[in-house]
Amino acid sequence: MRPRILVVGSSNTDLIVRVPRIPAPGETVLGGEFVSAGGGKGANQAVSAARAGAEVTLVARVGDDTFGQMALEGFRKDGIAVDYVVTDRQQRSGVALILVGPAGQNTIAVAPGANSRLSAADVQRASEAFGAAQMVLVQLEVPLSAVQRAVELAAFHHVPVILNPAPAQPLPGELLRHVSILTPNAREATALTGIEVTNPESAARAAARLRQRGVPTVIVTLGEQGAHVEVSRLHVHVPAFPVEPVDTTAAGDVFNGVLAVALAEGKPLLEAVRFASAAAAISVTRWGAQPSAPTRAEIEQFLKQHS
Repeated sequence: MRPRILVVGSSNTDLIVRVPRIPAPGETVLGGEFVSAGGGKGANQAVSAARAGAEVTLVARVGDDTFGQMALEGFRKDGIAVDYVVTDRQQRSGVALILVGPAGQNTIAVAPGANSRLSAADVQRASEAFGAAQMVLVQLEVPLSAVQRAVELAAFHHVPVILNPAPAQPLPGELLRHVSILTPNAREATALTGIEVTNPESAARAAARLRQRGVPTVIVTLGEQGAHVEVSRLHVHVPAFPVEPVDTTAAGDVFNGVLAVALAEGKPLLEAVRFASAAAAISVTRWGAQPSAPTRAEIEQFLKQHS
């Protein structure tokens, strides 16, 4: 049977401009190429999990507009259950404006729109889906009250929770105590701990501090430097796969979505991290957030080539 993943989070439409370089404040840079694609951390992770082979349910909000309709069509195309995606008639769909430089680096500004109105009540209505899930995946692009209710429902149904703490913000202890795996990137780990994370060694220190706050497993993602995995008896650096990036926008989302699938399938932690790292490596060689998420067959073929 396919693993069952429940994702609670944001849905955006990404408006992407490819530029020769990221402009400085007040500067206009010409010569860009425009692309529009589905985005939002929750939606990206849901799409990534679905393409990796999971049966996915998404809890989210979209606007009653063209972007919202396009998002729903995309979810259905990927086989994602949208029973708990609310169409908000008071707010527009979320939009992200993204500039991508020649080496794949990016800057992003987000107008959250309907995402800002995802409520604890919206999450509560999906209680039955929590009971059926094998893994719950949440992020921080929606109100913290919705995230808190999601982790509480997961705990009630004894379902493990992966929290991708992006964008970084202070996290209350009552939320963290229900989190099974925390997956910050270097910038987020820095914000959460005050330890400047620049390499695997500093990632290890930050991960240890986060575990002291009660999270059993911490995985700090470091882009081209790989990932640091920290659990009670395991402190391991997992190298990244060498690829030539063109757009790193959704690499972390792909990692998290595929990690959830691998763990729900029963893969050991380090094998699951390597599987997710392969998916993220594929994603950075492609343009767009959701368009970059690989299929299960692509991930497995990539791993064979890099065994």
